[in-house]
Amino acid sequence: MTQAPIPPVVALADASAPAETYSPAADRILSGNPVQTVSNRFSSADGRFNCGIWTGAVGSWRVMFTENEFCQLLEGVVIVRGDDGSERRFHAGDAFVMPSGFTGVWEIVEPAKKYYAVYE
Repeated sequence: MTQAPIPPVVALADASAPAETYSPAADRILSGNPVQTVSNRFSSADGRFNCGIWTGAVGSWRVMFTENEFCQLLEGVVIVRGDDGSERRFHAGDAFVMPSGFTGVWEIVEPAKKYYAVYE
């Protein structure tokens, strides 16, 4: 019986996946020009788990999370405001989770970079 090959370990910082540039939909942007890039470094076979590196420029926009996302901020400052009135400020080095069902505003105060891991 042949054993299936062992998948390689993925180091997010070492991967060389191309980055895709995009912006939130125009009707969601509240301030600035929050241009973003995403470089997905790993996707599970079923496509439900993805992780990589994201960057964002200064600005704010409305968000509606349909997935659970772990974030570790590597650079910058972001403020997350929930429609329930909650507000959290995160700085480089902070780690947090954006839960599925969260609605509110993401504001990038200083250009930001993060590792992300998304489960849909």
